[in-house]
Amino acid sequence: MHPAALVQGHETTWSWLALALAGAAVLAFAVLFLSALVSILGSRLTGGMKLVWVVFAFCAPFLGSLLWFAFGRRDAHLPARR
Repeated sequence: MHPAALVQGHETTWSWLALALAGAAVLAFAVLFLSALVSILGSRLTGGMKLVWVVFAFCAPFLGSLLWFAFGRRDAHLPARR
């Protein structure tokens, strides 16, 4: 086999691997974002606080989702304030 063909084959393999990794990252991000939205909307928070978290999640999807799971869910398990 010609060395140029080997290089071309490795480039194709790396391209597919990079594409698969990028696709997995996008899928993981989408799952994180959607699960954060479902969790926010199903929480015991008041309507106003739910709106704040949803707006934050849409404005900063990755950071907002991470912060919800890190800090927001703790507040959501407390009884709703009236």
